[in-house]
Amino acid sequence: MKKYIVLTILFVLPLVAYLFFASGVNNFAKLPVLKDNITSTSTYSEIEMEEKISIIYFLGSNINDRQGDALNLNQKIYKRFYQFDDFQFVAICPIGSENLANVLKNKLESGTNTNMEKWNFIFLEPDSIIDIFISLSTDVNLDYNYGSPYVYIIDKKLSQRGRNDDNGIKFGYDSRSVADINNFMVDDVKIILAEYRLALKKNGITRKDL
Repeated sequence: MKKYIVLTILFVLPLVAYLFFASGVNNFAKLPVLKDNITSTSTYSEIEMEEKISIIYFLGSNINDRQGDALNLNQKIYKRFYQFDDFQFVAICPIGSENLANVLKNKLESGTNTNMEKWNFIFLEPDSIIDIFISLSTDVNLDYNYGSPYVYIIDKKLSQRGRNDDNGIKFGYDSRSVADINNFMVDDVKIILAEYRLALKKNGITRKDL
């Protein structure tokens, strides 16, 4: 009897484990596409979203009031994922808020040891900000400062990603809420990064940081 138990442990259990994980890969759940053809920031600036996984943040002109939200995102999302290839943050601000944005960027840099080169700030005319925002699917509006506390995941094909399940559609993630970031956004960013990692592996491409 002991002999058969040992044989089971050595041969059967590894096979079961392999089949389990193989099945998991084949049935990997992708983050749903909520809308295609999001307007790229490259239409109005030198920052491109094509072939990038972008976190879009409409920071607005009241940047001082959004510092705590930005710090939440920096600690929970950017710091955790910035080393992945093709991942970036894009903070969209109205022209005229450059000085306030520089103050915020300095605070973000001083509060962490991470490299901030993938946290991009761009400054646009209000009409351009509105054009990008209305290309998204969302259930909220920009405020009078042309900002929003909600951030959005845009994939490499300029498609908006989010949740669409029994609890409804989740278009964006509330940067004011640590719970929303921890309970939803962290997992969803993991999913989309894993999705692209699996695609690279299937195509025989390897990335050392993935």
